[in-house]
Amino acid sequence: MNKIVVVGAVAGGATVASQIRRLDQESEIVVFEKDRDMSFANCALPYYLGNVVDSRDKVLEATPEAFYDSKNIIVKTYHEVTSINDDSQTITVYDYVNNTSFEEHYDTLILSPGCSANSLNLNSPIAFTLRNMEDTDAIEAFIEQHQVKKALVVGTGYIGLEILDNLYERGIVPTLIHRSTHINKLMDQDMNQSIIDEMDKRHITYRFNEEITKVDGNEVYFSSGNVEAFDLIIEGVGVKPNSGFIKSSSITLDNKGYIPVNDQFQTNVPNIYALGDIITSRYRHVDLTAHVPLAWGAHRGASIIAEQLAGNPKVKFKGFLGSNIVKFFDYTFASVGVSPQELEHFDYRIVEANQGEHAGYYPGNKKLHLRVYFDKSNRRIIRAAAVGEKGVDKRIDILSMAMMQKLTIDELTEFEVAYAPPYSRPKDIINMIGYKARNK
Repeated sequence: MNKIVVVGAVAGGATVASQIRRLDQESEIVVFEKDRDMSFANCALPYYLGNVVDSRDKVLEATPEAFYDSKNIIVKTYHEVTSINDDSQTITVYDYVNNTSFEEHYDTLILSPGCSANSLNLNSPIAFTLRNMEDTDAIEAFIEQHQVKKALVVGTGYIGLEILDNLYERGIVPTLIHRSTHINKLMDQDMNQSIIDEMDKRHITYRFNEEITKVDGNEVYFSSGNVEAFDLIIEGVGVKPNSGFIKSSSITLDNKGYIPVNDQFQTNVPNIYALGDIITSRYRHVDLTAHVPLAWGAHRGASIIAEQLAGNPKVKFKGFLGSNIVKFFDYTFASVGVSPQELEHFDYRIVEANQGEHAGYYPGNKKLHLRVYFDKSNRRIIRAAAVGEKGVDKRIDILSMAMMQKLTIDELTEFEVAYAPPYSRPKDIINMIGYKARNK
């Protein structure tokens, strides 16, 4: 009997275990999770704290007991894998409950340990990071117990933007700081103005090129010299890979601690696979390494690994497109393709359009700004970004499919829109990008 050991029980780990069981009823599957909870909806955490998601049960999707009863998969929480010996095909596991370590044998090992939130190490009881259910429960309890009225949010990544939005909607007055002027880094910087506008409209205080120097009680001291009182601090200052335990093995790590995988999600050790935030792969549409720590990739990786282990080698990963999206109050910001920083690898041109997302005479029309980058040599799309109040997700998803099929910028003129006045225009903004490209 094959023994499959999975490290990590959140999106990637729980899903890959479940997908394997769907195709394989015989193998023993054991999952180790260092934290308290498994299979929670990570992306729901800010919305739960904002009372948009109204029940904790909707966020915590499964328990070890339910997982075993329904799938015959053993999940052991509070069990941290501390080392890997790929020669003997064993892992060392620390059991936090019993304060003991033990070795576990595997035939196939799947790594989905994810990342940990970076911390500013403020050594303050009012400062929190937000990465898992335990963090969420601690923040929720703190808000309720201390009747939080005023919060400081540090960082302008997705966690920072989403938590600021949700705290405000909950009735907590937020202030935002960021250590530079480079905000929402997956977006073209000049397309981020609506973030500023949305905060100005709500009289939300924000300061860039600002950092915390120390926290004394509720008093927060800043590099600018400002001193202000806050009830709560949320740190959204990036993540680091949970790959320290992997260094004991012969598994290759890159210079940032991530695991490169092939198109089967294999590491350099054939019977060890990896998926989720911990991996790097390739882009689908261009020849570049891609690190895309988002939910779609974890779920796609889970399916492909399960197919590989079930003996279906033709099912392989064709690469990332990097689709991403975030809501910030009334606006949506989304992009697909290489990051703005990776554009330096290409000789490209830009086409952009600003127009209503549906027919101008129909009520509720909102402006949509779409920008597309294409390679001058073959005219294929390498990146697109969009911002607006409505219709952003639709256009980015369309362009994702276009890039998946390696369409040229000119072929966007052929996109046949499902047109009716409430939804689009006879020539959609996607078409307009194609028509404008004729002059470039």
